[in-house]
Amino acid sequence: MSTRPSSGSVTPSGVAPVRRRRTIPFLQEAKSAGRKLVMVTAYDYPSARAAEAADVDMVLVGDSGAMTVLGHDSTVSVTTEEMLTLTKAARRGTRNAILVADLPFGSYEVSDEQAAATAVRFVKEAGADAVKLEGGGRISVSRARAIVGAGVPVVGHVGLTPQTAVALGGYRAQGRTVESALAVARGALDLQAAGCVAIVFEAVPSVLTDDLMSVMRIPVIGIGAGAGADGQVLVFHDLLGIREGVGAKFVRRYADLQDEMNAGVAAYADEVRRGVFPGPEHGYGMDADEFALYRARRGEIASRFDDLASLWA
Repeated sequence: MSTRPSSGSVTPSGVAPVRRRRTIPFLQEAKSAGRKLVMVTAYDYPSARAAEAADVDMVLVGDSGAMTVLGHDSTVSVTTEEMLTLTKAARRGTRNAILVADLPFGSYEVSDEQAAATAVRFVKEAGADAVKLEGGGRISVSRARAIVGAGVPVVGHVGLTPQTAVALGGYRAQGRTVESALAVARGALDLQAAGCVAIVFEAVPSVLTDDLMSVMRIPVIGIGAGAGADGQVLVFHDLLGIREGVGAKFVRRYADLQDEMNAGVAAYADEVRRGVFPGPEHGYGMDADEFALYRARRGEIASRFDDLASLWA
């Protein structure tokens, strides 16, 4: 039986998605047409296939995979090699969506040359369509410009930037004071001028997003940034409830799979311990004549081991 999703699947609204291969120009086309863009994170083949089945526009192999998949305490610990592995897996499951890979902390900050070289690796080795980097300061803007100059599309990221959350005072909303709002605005415009093809606004006031939309010529993907953005992104494990705790304020859970997974594994463990699983229906049979011949000849094996001879007599 094929495990490939049916091409005739429909969304919860009953509308069959129109499947097409997205390319980078598609992002600008969608913005110009006023069509909302859908982005979701994925870190492996199954999650990418789930995103594809929903016909999302963009799949982000976020460095959030450091925590959701690899068990790190923060995104800072994840390495380039680990992110390449996650991106390769997601690439195998992504056919139509634009695949964007996060550049991990430490892989682009040192120099423009380092940034460009890392970005090229994600395209050549992992099949990414674009890369994403965090921050709207002078260094991030320079790195974005260098990567674009190397021929790799870049998605920017302003507001709450998890890789530098400690410097921001923790995982908290940004742009809520005059200076912070100006920093978000300046970073967004500078990244746009550097050639980014899209930009993520994370955890910024909705009114700030709405104010900036009039000057943003590239698509804005929001996460905790209000409905005025050109699209939205959520972490796969957050929206499906594959995690403990309630998550950030901007997360909406569309399922509670962690509870279901916990219950399923617990039920399996209980049945194994009680001797209920496996049952006869879970085993394989053997032709009676073949088994009789096996028993007749098993002495060939027993003769090699003195302690087996008496057991099989």
